[in-house]
Amino acid sequence: MNSIEKYFPDLSGHQVSQFRKLGDLYASWNARINVISRKDIENLYIHHVLYSISIARIISFAPSTKIMDAGTGGGFPGIPLAILFPGSHFTLVDSIAKKIQVVTEIAKELALENVQPQRARFEDLKNSFDFITGRAIGPLPGFWKTLMANVSKKQKNNIPNGILYLKGGDFGEELKNIQCKYRIYEIAGFFDDPFFLTKKILHLYT
Repeated sequence: MNSIEKYFPDLSGHQVSQFRKLGDLYASWNARINVISRKDIENLYIHHVLYSISIARIISFAPSTKIMDAGTGGGFPGIPLAILFPGSHFTLVDSIAKKIQVVTEIAKELALENVQPQRARFEDLKNSFDFITGRAIGPLPGFWKTLMANVSKKQKNNIPNGILYLKGGDFGEELKNIQCKYRIYEIAGFFDDPFFLTKKILHLYT
């Protein structure tokens, strides 16, 4: 939790309280339904929460922005971002019922009224969103091809609408199969923890 307050010193007291609750909530739920590696749960705040809100280093979502977190799993990056941006709306989508159960209950415990969990295959959704987030979900070209049609053309933020994708390592070869504009942000430039040395945010847009 110290890392969250270190890099985001302007959080409100309510947001600090919500972030602090995440540790116990995920530890409790993960003991019943495995949404985070059991070995990784002790690294929750660096590997999952801070990683999720690294997106806030490149965009501060405008009020009423609509975001779909595709393949949300245990709620990352959607839930941490929803805490950070209470004026934006987050649809957290996953096809696995147990994962959506965890997301639903955690959002309820945190009183996150801007979160809508949805059990579905994100490939089947026809809704329009300003941004779509994802974290290392299968081949990148397929993710882009499937979801870029769900991106709204109406702009309201300081960067173009599109996909914000969290991924480690090199994905130069994957980008050769994607026909759109993109920008890569090195997360190590935002946070000094060694976990982020190979982590990146990829912004795909038209």
